Amino acid sequence: MPATSVTEPGQGDARVGLHSRGYLVLLLVAGLLGIPLSLVAFGFLVAVHELEHVVWHDLPHALGYAGPPAWWPIPAIGAAGVLVALAIRHLPGHGGHVPVAGLGAGATPPADVPGVVLAAGASLVGGAVVGPEAPLIAIGSGLALLAVRRTRMGADATASTLLAAAGSAAAISAIFGNPLVAAVIFLEVLGLARRELMLVVLPCLLSSGVGALLFTGLGRWTGFEIGALALPGLAPTRLVAADVAWAVPLAFGVAVGTWLVYVAGRRTARLAESHVMGATVGAGILAGAAACAYALITDRSPVEVALSGQATLPALASDPGAWSTGALVALLVCKAIAYAACLGTFRGGPVFPALFLGAAVGALAAGALPGLVLLPALAIGMAAGMAVTGLPVTSVVLVVLLLGDAATSLMPVVILAVVVALVVEELLSSTARLPRPGRRPVASGAAS
Repeated sequence: MPATSVTEPGQGDARVGLHSRGYLVLLLVAGLLGIPLSLVAFGFLVAVHELEHVVWHDLPHALGYAGPPAWWPIPAIGAAGVLVALAIRHLPGHGGHVPVAGLGAGATPPADVPGVVLAAGASLVGGAVVGPEAPLIAIGSGLALLAVRRTRMGADATASTLLAAAGSAAAISAIFGNPLVAAVIFLEVLGLARRELMLVVLPCLLSSGVGALLFTGLGRWTGFEIGALALPGLAPTRLVAADVAWAVPLAFGVAVGTWLVYVAGRRTARLAESHVMGATVGAGILAGAAACAYALITDRSPVEVALSGQATLPALASDPGAWSTGALVALLVCKAIAYAACLGTFRGGPVFPALFLGAAVGALAAGALPGLVLLPALAIGMAAGMAVTGLPVTSVVLVVLLLGDAATSLMPVVILAVVVALVVEELLSSTARLPRPGRRPVASGAAS
């Protein structure tokens, strides 16, 4: 057994000791990897943001438009579909994680990273309705394995698996702005026994915590600026009986709607398995057409339907009155169509579009259901939408972070909405004999 092995003599991989020399060395390596991997993730997000600005702002302006015209998403997302399909066909790893499978957290072979970067970058920049969280997990995992590939630790399957998880945690904390979110995600996604869970979560916490110094700053250095996850301008509010009473039916409705979107996404994923180019480009054109239809119907920007929704969510939460009821309905329907088209074909994560759709339903409900006010409605909608991805604790944590100072008083309806949504999703999937969103197990020996 190599000197850096995390396995105790005479014991299997599941019996790793927290006090063993090998595991302490592994924790040290995880901490050292935290900053460079967080920096790479930050660079990826900056590059995506800048290229999004070019595609959705600079190019339309250069062509004489004040903003992207209604038809702009059709060629933009369609062209992204071509790049994604080429990455799936010709690069190792098939472009990375399929969003409809949930939030993947398996070890990514280093050779797959270029395909992940190309496919996810094209999806995000082109305007596909997916988020950046799953690609960050894959990039962090693959680069962590690459860093130790030629070391003794890289030859140990258990050590490689744990460092892959730590690398993913360091990378994903760059988008959520909080290292605890990364640890919570891995706690749920991996589905490990208690002892195994401790072994994985500690490197994740250490790597993401050290990497967070890039954003929190140290001493006189203020750190790199990243967008705060909390939605701005949300004042604390007290729950009333109507808020609690409406939590169950509203969460039920959001869960059913999101589940239907996932059913459509799984069907497009199956189609894409045998017709990669046609299905991916077709999905991009359909998503673009949905954004175009929204812009033509409402005379608003098609960007509100295209992209993940992360940038539009603060505006929706702080000023839903900027949309008429008809515009909100159009936004919800068109975004759901685009999300369903992209879920099984493009590459990215499912989190932010699900949160956005839930928030849109909440905004509509606040204006239609008697006694229900905006903030609890948003909390219920976002929690139920996110919960259908199959991560209940992560759903609660993310919604609480989004709500900021208003979260404390809204925790009861957030938790109630998550529980209701998960029960509904489980019931519908069992009845229809459909698998729940996939939870990819941590792969051993993925360091090749």
